[in-house]
Amino acid sequence: MRASLEAADIAIVALYFVLVLCLGFFAMWKSNRSTISGYFLAGRSMTWAAVGASLFVSNIGSEHFIGLSGSGAASGFAVGAWELNALLLLQLLGWVFIPVYIRSGVYTMPEYLSKRFGGHRIQVYFAVLSLILYIFTKLSVDLYSGALFIQESLGWNLYLSIILLIGMTALLTVTGGLVAVIYTDTLQAFLMIIGALTLTIISFVEIGGFQEVKRRYMLATPNITSVLLTHNFTNTNSCNVSPKPDSLRMLREPSDEDIPWPGFLLGQTPASVWYWCADQVIVQRVLAAKNISHAKGATLMAGFLKILPMFLIVIPGMISRIMFAEDIACINPEHCLEVCGSRAGCSNIAYPRLVMKVLPVGLRGLMMAVMIAALMSDLDSIFNSASTIFTLDIYKFIRKSATSRELLLVGRVFVAFMVIISIAWVPIIVEMQGGQMYLYIQEVADYLTPPVAALFLLGVFWKRCNEQGAFYGGIVGFVLGVTRLVLAFVYRVPECNLPDNRPAFIRNVHYMYIATALFWITGTIAVIVSLLTPPPNKEQIRTTTFWALKNKSIKEKPHDETSYKEHDKNTTPSTDAQKVLPNGKSEDCVKNIQTEDVNLLMTYKDDSNPLGSLSVSEAETPVDCYSNGQASLMGQLPPELNNEGKRRCSKFLDCFCGYKSTSANKKAIMEEVDDEAVCLKMLEENPIVKRVLNTGLVCVCSVGVFMFIYFSL
Repeated sequence: MRASLEAADIAIVALYFVLVLCLGFFAMWKSNRSTISGYFLAGRSMTWAAVGASLFVSNIGSEHFIGLSGSGAASGFAVGAWELNALLLLQLLGWVFIPVYIRSGVYTMPEYLSKRFGGHRIQVYFAVLSLILYIFTKLSVDLYSGALFIQESLGWNLYLSIILLIGMTALLTVTGGLVAVIYTDTLQAFLMIIGALTLTIISFVEIGGFQEVKRRYMLATPNITSVLLTHNFTNTNSCNVSPKPDSLRMLREPSDEDIPWPGFLLGQTPASVWYWCADQVIVQRVLAAKNISHAKGATLMAGFLKILPMFLIVIPGMISRIMFAEDIACINPEHCLEVCGSRAGCSNIAYPRLVMKVLPVGLRGLMMAVMIAALMSDLDSIFNSASTIFTLDIYKFIRKSATSRELLLVGRVFVAFMVIISIAWVPIIVEMQGGQMYLYIQEVADYLTPPVAALFLLGVFWKRCNEQGAFYGGIVGFVLGVTRLVLAFVYRVPECNLPDNRPAFIRNVHYMYIATALFWITGTIAVIVSLLTPPPNKEQIRTTTFWALKNKSIKEKPHDETSYKEHDKNTTPSTDAQKVLPNGKSEDCVKNIQTEDVNLLMTYKDDSNPLGSLSVSEAETPVDCYSNGQASLMGQLPPELNNEGKRRCSKFLDCFCGYKSTSANKKAIMEEVDDEAVCLKMLEENPIVKRVLNTGLVCVCSVGVFMFIYFSL
């Protein structure tokens, strides 16, 4: 009998949403949203505690409660390895990547790639990859996991629950910039931990402690005879009903189907570098910290918090299997379909089933509210960031004459397109990886993200890596990864009671080993091509590598730049100045532009760094506000000077092959952007605070390594 929400639970859900709305609007009212830094990076004013909590909750959403607990129910401790791995990679972010991003003075990851390598090819590649990952690993997974919670609590159809979720997201969106997001994330992190901790304690008391959980989990097998007598199944076979013999080990044999230890260390770890050190959602929050000390403190706090999911999510999933073995460990595809609507398995319902059955009335409603609110925050972020990436980094790049109205319309249409694709993709998620949603996320990511991780690591640590090497290495890795991903969808894992007739290279090669190969192939090609082509110019590596942190010198701004800025402050735009300098025009075209136009645009010529331009969206599209992936465009007049000398197909070929026009983009000087001196100031550390942080680093890394060893022996 499925438990349902009582009237008190529904009242608490409504009250919680009102509280989150009020907090969001209060933060929006109090914060400084009139500047790019104020809106996009919360004015770089956040403390380590707020940023650390936001880091934690932006990662641990309802898809993790569904996925981690589901994999815990299906295969034991193994899935906890990702959380401990994240604990260590967060420190790599705080001590290596964030200092480089601050020194570079960048706001976004595409901007960093453009500044480090120059050109637009890598930026477009990164944008396309981000959209694929958004649709197939974030949006569709979020919709499915949220719908599972609603289905378990209200008993609704899965797709009706998805439609309800999208509708609630549209109604309850809070758009107050990053400051509001971080404050609401902090509240959600606090309540999420309290609710999950309460559920864990109640569950442990009911089972009898940690040792009893380990003992009873290995015995958590459904009563097959009882199930067959209760239901009238045509298929009386059973499969995968008993826990795996190594369920109580985290890192397992090289041939294990869940976590082979060589694949995890050599393939999964580099792939995870993308998420924790180069994904905009994570990095943006850390860049909002006051200075490098607060940023490091935030990653330390988030690292210690990452210990909790093992005990608050994975082990409760195992307890759910102990308590509801006949549902969670369904005996065959026909039984699974009746229990949860998936023929692949029912482990994904482990956590919501435990919430609805174990928590008391009231707390049950609070837990459901926190889960759904966190999910809607993720959905809103994904909708806006994905539409912004497509509109400004891809569509605007293809169609430079697009008006502001056209861009906004395209952004909205693309959101609708993404939702349709994501809903259509849900049935595939349900069946992939034996019904284990978290392993589905990791498999798709491992086919696509290792090349990106290789490019970021080479860009940060190797000065000689240039644009050609990074681009061709990334493209080869991307093509190989997409090919393997398509094959994984074509040759699906058969149901457990059917023979596996897939090709041997798909059946026997774990996706983590594929990730290992993609990472090293990409890195090798990037190194070889970089060595065979000219090195990057000095400006491209002056502030964008780890070794640049020792360089405290500041590049003086050109005289023309200062005069243009001063002139702009005292000049009223004339009618002729309403024309926009198109991207990629020849020098002859530039000469035909009036002086007033150049002054208005505040451009300056720097032939020593022709590629050191910002992204297309920054150079060509005025952005009123840009936060958490959101962008609102200011009024922009369509360019008049749009007599392009090449056809679009030849321009695409030029772009792909790396041909450059005589005059590359001129870097726009944006007001309110933190200059280099401020960035250097943010990197200064008090010696005592630095020693405390380094001590914390040793402690958190030691705890992570100890837990790896403890749960793997």
